[in-house]
Amino acid sequence: MSLKNKIQTIFCLLAFFVLINANAETFKFVALGDMPYNIPNDYIRFERLIQQINKSQPSFSIFIGDTKSGGTPCSNEHVEKIQRYFNEFESPLIYSPGDNEWTDCHRLLAGSFNPLERLQNLRESFFLSKSSLGKTKLPLIRQPDVMKQFSQYVENSYWIKNKILFVSLNIPGSNNNFERNLNAVEEYYQRNSANLAWIEYTFNVAKKQNLSAIVFAYQADMFYSPNQATDLSSGYRDTLNSFTVNAERFNNPVLLIHGDSHFLKIDQPLKTSNKKNVLENVVRLQVMGEEQIQAVEITIDPNKNSPFSFRPLIVPANSR
Repeated sequence: MSLKNKIQTIFCLLAFFVLINANAETFKFVALGDMPYNIPNDYIRFERLIQQINKSQPSFSIFIGDTKSGGTPCSNEHVEKIQRYFNEFESPLIYSPGDNEWTDCHRLLAGSFNPLERLQNLRESFFLSKSSLGKTKLPLIRQPDVMKQFSQYVENSYWIKNKILFVSLNIPGSNNNFERNLNAVEEYYQRNSANLAWIEYTFNVAKKQNLSAIVFAYQADMFYSPNQATDLSSGYRDTLNSFTVNAERFNNPVLLIHGDSHFLKIDQPLKTSNKKNVLENVVRLQVMGEEQIQAVEITIDPNKNSPFSFRPLIVPANSR
């Protein structure tokens, strides 16, 4: 080999190792949700939190649903106000819908709206772009981009950062809309089918690309009762089973991020398929909300066996 070829080979190897190291760098992101509830008083608190998140300069933020309380009207005006707030985030903002934005909009205090019409409004307001919200845009792969049979589920997406796969899902509270009337139940069955397909698809993406971990973000607290994993009336039974089976096969770290219950919790809630042991590679983060207008900063080191670490992002002026 000539000296020139040797030098070129060395430079290629160096470039390769630089690329590998860059792809495995530690980074941080922020998770938040279930706010602002107490309107208009919580607007200023939400603004303070956004300012604090911008100062921390995360790679991106994930809002896991419930942009208002269940007693606040599901109006177009509120949707537009939240759009403006989301676009005040300096870094990309990815949003998963919550029950208060659509499944619960039939309630009198919420304005007696048609929940399915409100869901369609959310899709047209937040999810028609191929990119995230926020001042800086992050390209997203949406479910219809790769699964044409689920063309309406534009809110389901994924993206990859430093060998970590992030997945957004539309899994709201109020039993995942598996209740109330036949229209709601029919909607549940169709969306549940799309969600299960998306979970399976994204686990396969992670395995094929040899990714280090997966993070799933959605709204509902599926763990408030052990019966949610077994009861036929549970709107979460299929999802919990899919997480269990796929996480066992994947065997790499999995992080589930949700809100809905409004207090900070970090644990390992899933059992193995035989129900005998804790599924150790799955960690759950439940973010604060409602009265606590605060967030959680998550740091990921893709080079560690346990890559996730957590820090409450507290704005002192927001404490009550």
